[in-house]
Amino acid sequence: MTSAAASTPSPSQKGSRRPAWAGRNYTLLAVSAFVTTLGAHGALIASAFAVLDAGGDGGDVGLVAAARTLFLVVFLLVGGAVADRLPRHHVMVAANALNFLSQGAFALLVLQGDPRLWQMMALSALGGTGQAFFNPAAEGMLMASVTGEQASRAFAMFRMAMSGAAVGGAALGGAMVAAIGPGWVLAVDAAAFAVAGALRMFLDVSHIAPRAPGGGLLSDMRDGWREFIGRPWLWTIVAQFSVVVAVVGAAESVFGPLVARDELGGAGPWGLALGAFGVGTILGGLLMMRWKPRRLLFAATLSVFSLALPSAALAVPVPLPALVAVMFVSGVTIEIFGVSWITALHQEIPEEKLSRVSAYDWFGSVAMVPLATALAGPAESAFGRTPALWGCAALVVLATTAVLFVPDVRNLRRRETSTEVAVSTAQEPTGMTAPQDLTPR
Repeated sequence: MTSAAASTPSPSQKGSRRPAWAGRNYTLLAVSAFVTTLGAHGALIASAFAVLDAGGDGGDVGLVAAARTLFLVVFLLVGGAVADRLPRHHVMVAANALNFLSQGAFALLVLQGDPRLWQMMALSALGGTGQAFFNPAAEGMLMASVTGEQASRAFAMFRMAMSGAAVGGAALGGAMVAAIGPGWVLAVDAAAFAVAGALRMFLDVSHIAPRAPGGGLLSDMRDGWREFIGRPWLWTIVAQFSVVVAVVGAAESVFGPLVARDELGGAGPWGLALGAFGVGTILGGLLMMRWKPRRLLFAATLSVFSLALPSAALAVPVPLPALVAVMFVSGVTIEIFGVSWITALHQEIPEEKLSRVSAYDWFGSVAMVPLATALAGPAESAFGRTPALWGCAALVVLATTAVLFVPDVRNLRRRETSTEVAVSTAQEPTGMTAPQDLTPR
């Protein structure tokens, strides 16, 4: 799937403390992603409270979040095809530039006072467009930066670094929103995109073979669809996550800030709860550095049940220490899914199709999020906040249980050596083929 040059250490690297698989590209990708993740988790809290401070309600928070995700969904498949046709690092830098401009404008709007709902929705939509082109390119670039034998450890380390950034970003973002207001937190996020884009300009793609001319953008998208739909375990898990990500997104982006405001004391406690989730993912990453489950997707799917816990805790609502504990536990277990999933994708999907397949994965996973976040406010009005949150928890459990009935999900096996990494048929119960999701999604 990747060439030897992608992972062969340079002479300078041999004398460094970095492991052999942490080459130039991997290191640049990790550092730049750390920077943007740090800013994004603070901005997640800041954008919600910017809407609330401007006089909006839960429905308005949901509309701003939905605008971003709607444009993410609309452009994802195009973004995946573009990332497999053009140098992926060029796509990533261009997307970072768009996110810098849109988030900087959002920050300026909030700092000037009296932001309008439609303005915040429009800037959020621009941010989602940038993310649609960035995500498939970034995942393809990451998976092309390590070899099969070291993939699981490298992905666990990468996700652990992102989790550390999430912890710092959520905790610091919540504190900064409470201390100096959401506008400055959004400005910091914009600066993070500028720094990350500059770092990604130095990615080395000389080891990646030139893309063979295809039949056009639509042809490439159809080819990605064939890769995606030919694997039952793949599209069923993506269908599962279309439900799970939607309801979890609604709970965390809409209901969470509202519960925090009404029951927990505001942005600071909610940032602490999100930070606890990040701490859990760090420990989950440490676990996955050592544990390599043989049945990759069976272990991954079992871990998803934990995502029902935060919605249930907010429904009660439990005191802050209990909510922090719940978020921590769900963070630990969901990291099992994340590392196992991306390892399966790296193992099974040809390098030249990684971004296209990843785009279908992302598309399926987030397609329902705009609807869920937009309906969160009306659902609260119609049924009440507590029943709506219990409904979110129930949907996570039902969707995850259904996936366990798929034989391929239970039987896909880890391959231990690179000589065993060959593309298998979709019918083989012990070594099918796959793409990756998240986290984050």
